[in-house]
Amino acid sequence: MQQRPLGRSGLTTAPLAFGGNVFGWTADEAMSFRLLDAFVDAGFNLIDTADVYSRWVPGHLGGESESVIGRWLKSSGKRHRVLIATKVGKPMGAEGQGRGLSPKWIHQAVDDSLRRLQTDRIDLYQSHDDDPATPFEDTLATFDALIRAGKVRAIGASNHSAARLREALDTSERLGLPRYETLQPLYNLVDREPYEAELEPLVRERGLGVINFFGLARGFLTGKYRSEADLAQSPRGAGVKAAYFNERGFRILAALDAAAAAEQATPAQVALAWQMARLGITAPIASATSVAQFDELARAASITLSGETVDALDRASAWR
Repeated sequence: MQQRPLGRSGLTTAPLAFGGNVFGWTADEAMSFRLLDAFVDAGFNLIDTADVYSRWVPGHLGGESESVIGRWLKSSGKRHRVLIATKVGKPMGAEGQGRGLSPKWIHQAVDDSLRRLQTDRIDLYQSHDDDPATPFEDTLATFDALIRAGKVRAIGASNHSAARLREALDTSERLGLPRYETLQPLYNLVDREPYEAELEPLVRERGLGVINFFGLARGFLTGKYRSEADLAQSPRGAGVKAAYFNERGFRILAALDAAAAAEQATPAQVALAWQMARLGITAPIASATSVAQFDELARAASITLSGETVDALDRASAWR
């Protein structure tokens, strides 16, 4: 499968990343192992997680996803076939202790993640949130120390504004420190404006890789949420309704239905293929909780949308 560069890091990825937020949550350990095996055996390689997954679940403390991945890495012997991307910065622990991007917390968090992942290195270590209380000089110097120690291969950013991301990149250049090679923003056919308005010009200018989250808009772009009855069948229903049940959202679904028919594909496959075709997008992140779901999503990487289909989707989802 054709690989795409993750910025200037020297790392490359297939054009679809697996979102590990489901591991140890909506996918139990046995299913998580099956999903990871299917993902790698299909030729994909980038697994994205975070130390905080899945702390939002009652009784969870964070680290559940990393721990499942770690046990799979140990039992499968497939560490050499994957890139592990995880994150630091959101509150961890039952009382929310440990957060931000201070040197002290990063050093503790990376060791905790390595232990849970049962590996000696994190391929892509990402700042999960911006931390205005810690100077970029301190955060980036800490990441530099981790890279020199062999614990981290490259770094990335998530949930950073364009202004702050530019400041971070300028700081790296000025001080000769490692730079954020990737950005993980919210981006999909419905959520276009936050990325395209300011972040997209910057990442293209600086040559960053983009691994966007919510590639299927919490499942809305699969077409499975079309009525109140559909919403009631999922814990995501309330959020989907608030964000996407509007005239524009349903217009996009109609365009996806037409595109899927024209391309002999499913709406989810078309939604992901549209993202993969956009200049600057490296690999959208999508999750699945069954092997059948994953198999459907995987086919998106082999779909080349026609120019007419891309234009129709662009028009239906236009935000300006």
